[in-house]
Amino acid sequence: MSNPPRLRLTGIDKAFGATQALRGVDLEVAPGEVHALIGENGAGKSTLMKVLSGEFRPDAGHMEIDGSAYAPADTLDARRCGVAMIHQELSLAPHLSVWENIVLGAEPHRLGWIDRRAARAQARHVLARLEHEHLDLDRPAATFSIAEQQIIEIARSLLTEPRVLVMDEPTSSLTQADTARLFTVVDQLGAQGVSVIYISHFLEEVRRVARRFTVLKDGQKAGTGEVAGTAQAEIVRLMVGRDVQEFYPRRSPCIAEPLLELPTGGLLVRSGEILGIAGLVGAGRTELLRMTFGLDRSPTVRTTPARRWAAGVGFLSENRKEEGLMLPLSIAENTTLTKFPALARWGWLPARVMAGATQPWMESLSIKARDPHQAVGELSGGNQQKVALARLLAHPARVLLLDEPTRGIDVGSKAQIYDLIARLADQGCAVVMVSSYLPELFGMCDRIAVMHRGEVVACRPTAAWTEPTLMTAATGAAA
Repeated sequence: MSNPPRLRLTGIDKAFGATQALRGVDLEVAPGEVHALIGENGAGKSTLMKVLSGEFRPDAGHMEIDGSAYAPADTLDARRCGVAMIHQELSLAPHLSVWENIVLGAEPHRLGWIDRRAARAQARHVLARLEHEHLDLDRPAATFSIAEQQIIEIARSLLTEPRVLVMDEPTSSLTQADTARLFTVVDQLGAQGVSVIYISHFLEEVRRVARRFTVLKDGQKAGTGEVAGTAQAEIVRLMVGRDVQEFYPRRSPCIAEPLLELPTGGLLVRSGEILGIAGLVGAGRTELLRMTFGLDRSPTVRTTPARRWAAGVGFLSENRKEEGLMLPLSIAENTTLTKFPALARWGWLPARVMAGATQPWMESLSIKARDPHQAVGELSGGNQQKVALARLLAHPARVLLLDEPTRGIDVGSKAQIYDLIARLADQGCAVVMVSSYLPELFGMCDRIAVMHRGEVVACRPTAAWTEPTLMTAATGAAA
């Protein structure tokens, strides 16, 4: 008799009101297997994993771990049963220290009191596994960069030595070096018998870490198979239901007059141009865009966001959860937020007017939602990112400052957004795009500027760069 799989999900259903999020989903993962879960935003991946991690209870279906029935009452119960989850959106307590976040919910204690020495030792141990033992255990989590907060989140998930570990877009905020370390940890976990469910929109990551994959589409399983034996085009076809022939749009740019000067390096951004900003995390890419838009003070830039908006400059933050959107408000309210003066009459903006102005953008960006009145906080991460873009485009702006515009967005949606950015540039907009994903910069940009320690060290036409020369410049070894 063969051994049971580490995890077996059978016929999982989950509905939210009239919306059927999952329909009869099956999934099997073997002990020590890294299994990729793939699909477009809104396909049901996060919902399925929230069922697995105890956040949601399924409406129908059965779950087993190592052949025994598994029905967690909540997330803490799931952790006790050996299931841990790393969420795409950070779920840290920002005011607590690093060690407090790592042991949160699993604190070692003695006679009813937290054993601080033991807790700190445990936190240091799991950070060492990720090669980040240098992090100050006593600093509040909020004082670290997003990439470092992601490391803290991952460390917390490893504390309980899980049997099943779910990683939902774990590299979305990591540097290449941190991503490589994470892949090493995933390999080690698999060798130790831990089953990993790996959710990612980066198919090259899937090929690096996973043995098998399952694709979800519209809440149902669209296919499964061996990663090594399946062509990337076939995986994409299962995800989007069609062939995606051209991922990056072909352009014949018509670059004209300068529209904006960036405060570092004296870079001029021209009408019809897409300028990419590359560099390692901490190089100052985000800070450059924030200074340009007037969000952060700079001795060389004296402006405010209101003035920039009035001048036709729009900014998309990489941190959509805290800066890019108002999650309790509706899609329509978020989209029309900066258009209030143009749409309002006598200081009043009816909901139907907001909805009417928003609906075309929902259709253009394929935002999956019930209607324009649905709260943004109820949408998947990728659809939230599309709403943030819709607000920027609805303004409208002639200069677009885009900080990681496709972070957390699926393959099909990325192709749509790339096409949209290209069309805006062809219509005369100037686009400045920060991205940690080098293929995106090489595929989209006319020029790429590289930053190192707050300075632009080189700016060349994209054709003059290769990935090795760009990374050499980014590390400060050469310009």
